[in-house]
Amino acid sequence: MKTKFKFRSTEFNCTYPKEYFINPGCYGDDVACWLSKKLTDKGIEVTGHPDQEDFGWFFTFIVDGVEHCLVIAFQPNDPERGDRWIGWIERHVGFVNSIFGGRKRGILPDAIRAVDEILSTSKEIDLVGWFPQRE
Repeated sequence: MKTKFKFRSTEFNCTYPKEYFINPGCYGDDVACWLSKKLTDKGIEVTGHPDQEDFGWFFTFIVDGVEHCLVIAFQPNDPERGDRWIGWIERHVGFVNSIFGGRKRGILPDAIRAVDEILSTSKEIDLVGWFPQRE
């Protein structure tokens, strides 16, 4: 199943580190907020606010009663054509289940479809591609 995505955009901050970034280049807070709002606008429940890891941002959303996590990270590339962002969708599972690969199992196609519709139809986004997540 294709759960990993990439796209280019010139619309999001990838130049000015914010005081609250874990690492100076931990961009993506505005992308995560934008995606979570777009999902909410589609009637999909987003729980909480985007949060950060040392490499990027994530948030949880629910499709058909199943919690999923969307992770987004910045990859510097070409500011004039649009820097590249990568992301993936995984199941939101507890610590023990994540150790045994639970994040990659049970991802609903409707969760992927919802994110793809947002990315593929937004004027802020270009060159969307989806790929299988490596085991």
